[in-house]
Amino acid sequence: MLRVRCLRGGSRGAEAAHLIGAMLGRAMTGWVQGAFQSYSSSAAAAQPQRALEENAVTEPELQECPVCAYNEWDPLEEVIVGRAENARVPPFTVEVKANTYEKHWPFYQKYGGQSFPEDHLKKAVAEIEEMCNILRMEGVTVQRPEPMDWSFEYNTPDFTSTGMYAAMPRDILMVVGNEIIEAPMAWRSRFFEYRAYRPLIKEYFRKGAKWTTPPKPTMSDELYDQEYPIRTVEDRHKLAAQGKFVTTEHEPCFDAADFIRAGRDLFVQRSQVTNYMGIEWMRRHLAPDYKVHIISFKDPNPMHIDATFNIIGPGLVLSNPDRPCRQVEMFEKAGWTVVKPPTPLIPDDHPLWMSSKWLSMNVLMLDPKRVMCDANEHTIHKMFENLGIKTIKVNIRHANSLGGGFHCWTTDVRRRGSLESYFH
Repeated sequence: MLRVRCLRGGSRGAEAAHLIGAMLGRAMTGWVQGAFQSYSSSAAAAQPQRALEENAVTEPELQECPVCAYNEWDPLEEVIVGRAENARVPPFTVEVKANTYEKHWPFYQKYGGQSFPEDHLKKAVAEIEEMCNILRMEGVTVQRPEPMDWSFEYNTPDFTSTGMYAAMPRDILMVVGNEIIEAPMAWRSRFFEYRAYRPLIKEYFRKGAKWTTPPKPTMSDELYDQEYPIRTVEDRHKLAAQGKFVTTEHEPCFDAADFIRAGRDLFVQRSQVTNYMGIEWMRRHLAPDYKVHIISFKDPNPMHIDATFNIIGPGLVLSNPDRPCRQVEMFEKAGWTVVKPPTPLIPDDHPLWMSSKWLSMNVLMLDPKRVMCDANEHTIHKMFENLGIKTIKVNIRHANSLGGGFHCWTTDVRRRGSLESYFH
């Protein structure tokens, strides 16, 4: 009633209302504050556990960060291993065509958007389960992404696609120090792949890790050269040598697997899925603590660096003899040992729909003296023995067919080590 009468009295009535309201407000504020303080004291005494739990939701506990890795070889403590379950062949779009060889095009034309052959997929699932068991036996904590149904068709304002898989965490996740970075990626079939990893990443974040997601590309037609002229391997060599790729510079994109870490220095290649805008985004984001170096190779189909140039120790790198590094002198001048791995032994008739035989060098270092590698590649076992490195032999031959080796199937979440510089 007081407010109504004052409003009817015009501006002076309104001023009176403000004055009375202010006086009542101050009186009420003092009473509320006193009551709240009294209630807070009693509530805090009565429910200390509830207060601690509420604080824990918003403030990370004072403990060691669960995410920390500076290179590819420090002792491995925790790792994410991908899932082959429900994996589907990506639709045969221009970006997929540019990353696969002509002999496999009929496979994509027939199975694009469908499941990989069922029997082959079952064997891949069993192999990865065994790989996880062996990692645990070696003292490594193993985490897995969520199983998901990748068959649903999704639409954005720019494209329509089905999903692919959450098999290769190395492609989408990279740990730099105590930061986990979600790569924006470049294949439309992998647009929503991050969803399988989000429960894990949120848990790492709650426990103190940094979590970064670069700008998500729209993946509109402008990101891809729709007339990319690939017909033969010679075409691919020529285009790659000219610096021409199926991805344009329309917006930043990159796969995390095009980066390899060596302390304060990271190395990256411009590839079919990683463009210069994506590399520049990473360079600015990681500066000044880290330097990002672009290196290139004589490679007709550059996509992911770890079956071409795989750093396995301080001053030690595997360099693919079929895809020589054009900047190898940088490593040799710094005193690094550059090792050329032997020719892979995988038979010609084994299906490798999404990769080359050089997955033999796509290994996972458990520490500087232990490596997880293909049980079938006897010649590379000998190479590691000569380097004084013990081999942990695992067979993932059917899992290889989905596009990756041990390095691809994993993202190292925590390695026990410190940030060092290996180039002076």
